Amino acid sequence: MPPLELPARVNEFLKMPNHAVIACIRPDGFPMTVATWYDWQDGLILVNMHESRSRLGWMRKNPKVSVTVLDEDWYRHVSLFGSVVAIADDVSLADIDRLCRRYTGKAFANRTAKRVSAWIEPKGWHGWDDDGELSSAPVR
Repeated sequence: MPPLELPARVNEFLKMPNHAVIACIRPDGFPMTVATWYDWQDGLILVNMHESRSRLGWMRKNPKVSVTVLDEDWYRHVSLFGSVVAIADDVSLADIDRLCRRYTGKAFANRTAKRVSAWIEPKGWHGWDDDGELSSAPVR
């Protein structure tokens, strides 16, 4: 499947270090959301977590996830849904350093942490803002 094509204004919004929330499906079928750092590169979303996080196991069992990226005014947001297409140990901490620098300007402090990265390929999206700049066509 070709990468999801997004309007330039949405692509630019996703490149900013905005707050985000990721939703995963628990084994009992209920969705669970948690705040997360993310990065957007070449049509993929990078997230990173400690190896002990429950959501990592949930992603391995069911790769369908959703990520909502929020502006300072959270009415202005973009939600993407898709699948985790790659999971890899972040042995060198390069991915968590990348995310930490994006959000804090500094490298990740815990150099002994066992971190894992997940790459998400969006299949669809929904956007909203009062100006219509990020708004998408209705999702059916």
